[in-house]
Amino acid sequence: MTDARPEPISRSALLVIDAQDSFKATPRWERRNNHAFEANVGRLVDGYRAARLPVLFFLHSDADEHFQTTSPHYRLMDFLTALPGEPILHKTTRNCFTSTDLEARLKALGVTRLAVTGIQMEQCCETTARVAADLGYDVDFVQEATLTFPIPHVVDGRVVDELPVADIERRTAFALRGRFARIASVDGLLAELAGRPKLCA
Repeated sequence: MTDARPEPISRSALLVIDAQDSFKATPRWERRNNHAFEANVGRLVDGYRAARLPVLFFLHSDADEHFQTTSPHYRLMDFLTALPGEPILHKTTRNCFTSTDLEARLKALGVTRLAVTGIQMEQCCETTARVAADLGYDVDFVQEATLTFPIPHVVDGRVVDELPVADIERRTAFALRGRFARIASVDGLLAELAGRPKLCA
């Protein structure tokens, strides 16, 4: 991952992680850090589709009432619609590999580079980026297309401290950059995608 020369964009896939209504059903949604999230993810989805490169969506389920598969909130957010051929993979782990067949799908598609987007920045997105790097993938962590919330420190049912989102953003970038991923921009990836020769219909 420290190699400055990335895998070609033609071998890239876009991962949209846990952009699901489950988060909107919780009070913390009002304290989200990135109000450009929907626009940035949408631009990347459009860019990957225009380049005819894979887009894969993920939904996370756990014991939380809003994240259970039976919850009406367990669905992609309204700004996203998976097209035919774009899978929605259901995961129960923080990373996207362990509880899905993601790696087999990527190998079948010849993918060696991944663009990571979604919710939460320092949890499922960062963990996916770390695992992907360890598996040998070249990773673009599109931090401006991720989203998170302040992290409370709870002791005996009471919040005694809180990590603000600015600290989470800084720590995530420092932990990943040059070790597990590039911190990529939406504009930068879209410029690469636009330079890729178009495939025949």
